[in-house]
Amino acid sequence: MSVSNPSSPGLPPLSLYIHVPWCVRKCPYCDFNSHGVGKGATLPESRYLEALIADLDAELPLVPGRELTSIFIGGGTPSLMSAVFYERLLQAVADRLPLAPDIEITLEANPGTLERGRFAAYRASGINRLSLGVQSFQDVQLAALGRIHGGTDAVAAIEEARQAGFDNLNLDLMHGLPAQTSSLALADLDQALSFSPEHLSWYQLTLEPNTEFHAFPPVLPVEEVLWDIQDAGHERLEAAGLERYEISAYARPGQESRHNLNYWRFGDYLGIGAGAHGKLSVPGAEGLQIQRRWKSRLPEAYLRRVHDPRGFIAGRVDIDERELPLEFAMNALRLVQGVPLSTWKAYTWRESDALCSRLVKGREKGLLVEDVDRLRASPQGLLFLNELLALIDDGRTSVG
Repeated sequence: MSVSNPSSPGLPPLSLYIHVPWCVRKCPYCDFNSHGVGKGATLPESRYLEALIADLDAELPLVPGRELTSIFIGGGTPSLMSAVFYERLLQAVADRLPLAPDIEITLEANPGTLERGRFAAYRASGINRLSLGVQSFQDVQLAALGRIHGGTDAVAAIEEARQAGFDNLNLDLMHGLPAQTSSLALADLDQALSFSPEHLSWYQLTLEPNTEFHAFPPVLPVEEVLWDIQDAGHERLEAAGLERYEISAYARPGQESRHNLNYWRFGDYLGIGAGAHGKLSVPGAEGLQIQRRWKSRLPEAYLRRVHDPRGFIAGRVDIDERELPLEFAMNALRLVQGVPLSTWKAYTWRESDALCSRLVKGREKGLLVEDVDRLRASPQGLLFLNELLALIDDGRTSVG
């Protein structure tokens, strides 16, 4: 159901997500859309570039004239593609959509897939933020995770990224790994901090469905060790000047990932590439419709869509108005500071009653901070976010 259009409504910020689906070898814990091709494989760069541009062209009528605030290139392993590929792709994007003057353009890279000198070429292509999938500096742990790089490769990649001029660097680091002790986990964290990253994604290994680890679970640290790692690690991160702004993300002030912030604040994002997902706000005469869209998942099927009159869309769902409060909360409540309640109306064009009626039980249980102007989980709510979201879901009410 649509609602009447409020006076002079705006639209949320717009980002672009680009998915590169290939990797050398799929890690046993990974549930992303990634497809192992083996070391030294030749990837269809030209065909994929053509498909990505055609995919973007098909999306443009939904975002006429809207400015991009960030671009995030994820995978898979995007660093398997050449710098020339990204130079041409980013130019094609700039030819089609206005870019914010200070746009953040992030590339995910894995230390085991980098040729020496490639970082400098990536930087020259326009990429200004790098996210390195280090995961651990310990060779034994990396082998247990199925990674193709070693600890020395990770150190070399970080040093080369700095030499190439990347002054906005994220390190992905995991803890709670097979046979990992608290001291080993904290040693990884200390080594990561020694490089003074602007951003650190520090998250616990989980056994996701449809992964090798889910089918054949490794022995993971016991709950008491996991809590010790979390508590001690959080203290070390804060002491190093990195503030926790999302459940598993830490950053120096002003260095939070703009792309991820837009996602968690319920902003809009185009998704292009095999298996990419997008969320868009589409205004109409009667109001705003929010829809989620996703593309063909298998790389070859996606590439064949270039000449398919049906386009690249594999599926689309218009979010029912009754589902909007949960959709909004699932993102916003991951942020440590939450979001202003005014964001709800600004980004959904709906009155706050439908959202606020869902929050009563969460406040009663102490899982939400008592604040009339802000939607924010309490420290307890961050620990038990699934329970909080279940309360919001159970509070579903008919609106309109």
